[in-house]
Amino acid sequence: MAIVGGFDIHRKQITFDYADTVTGQVRRGRIEPACRLVLRAWLGRFAGRSDVTFAVEGCTGWLFVVQELQRAGITALLAEPAETAHLCGPKLHAKTDKTDSRHLRVLVADGKVPASWIPPEQACELRMLLQLYRDLAEEHTAWSQRIHATLFHQGVPSMASRLSSAQARAVLASGQDIGLSAAGAQAVQVALRQMEALEAEMGPVHAQIAAFARRQIACKTLQQQMFGVGPLVAAVIWAFLGDARRFSSSAQAVRHTGLDVTVYSSDGKRTPGHLSHQGPPILRWALFEAGHQASRANSPDHRYYADVAARIDANRAALSVARKLARRSHHILRALGDQAYAPVPAGR
Repeated sequence: MAIVGGFDIHRKQITFDYADTVTGQVRRGRIEPACRLVLRAWLGRFAGRSDVTFAVEGCTGWLFVVQELQRAGITALLAEPAETAHLCGPKLHAKTDKTDSRHLRVLVADGKVPASWIPPEQACELRMLLQLYRDLAEEHTAWSQRIHATLFHQGVPSMASRLSSAQARAVLASGQDIGLSAAGAQAVQVALRQMEALEAEMGPVHAQIAAFARRQIACKTLQQQMFGVGPLVAAVIWAFLGDARRFSSSAQAVRHTGLDVTVYSSDGKRTPGHLSHQGPPILRWALFEAGHQASRANSPDHRYYADVAARIDANRAALSVARKLARRSHHILRALGDQAYAPVPAGR
């Protein structure tokens, strides 16, 4: 390699540090503002060169930086943030943007960048759709909880467990005398309108995700081979678990999801285990929801689920099944090889 460097990304600027391994010359500075067009112009200095490599941490903003590096024919390395920080060693100096970019440049030069998977364009687009759907769903749940809280606070019996009943919504929206104060009734009606607006947005987004999952071979295979995995969960696994070939074992895939249990033990003392929560939250959510489907009697994991639920509780049982699903997903995607992330033609 002739040019090696690192970028430290922030909303206002990108700090760079790169060196010529032949001459030993080092250049440092900032790219301002941190946007696609300015970065594209700055990368023009490396036009025509095929021996340039830059690393960037996998934090917010990495997508457009990596895309522009690839567009310019520059090798892009996406560094895993936690491992990158660990390689800094003990904190012996102040942490600044300059030291962070220099640290990445040194890792590139030494060939020690803890590289993350860079998803193909379709996976990046699907990730955004999935995250949008998840955000809408969380907001919908929040408004539903506000309604339940208002009803309980004013001593009104709950209309339905999740307000999915059309009759319950009609009663609440009609303003019938159910024991709410004027302000309470207004709060409930506003919440119902917000929920309806969110449902109107969620429908088309879900339809887009389901249409993609019907055409994508890995998503179809995940649905066919795993009980409780529908189009939405299959799409989340495909987009966020990523190329399974980068994991040496299914245990590493589970660790990537953040569903692995961490334990601290010393001198015979051991704290209760807890989930590491290191992976994408949306991936844990999808696997957990799929894990709950094992409560059905026709699930192949039903006996295992029932045993764990009886011994501990239903949520722990769902988590245990979720870990099994993560391992199965790893094996399914790994077996598909290059097919798993082959581009999907546009269509309905």
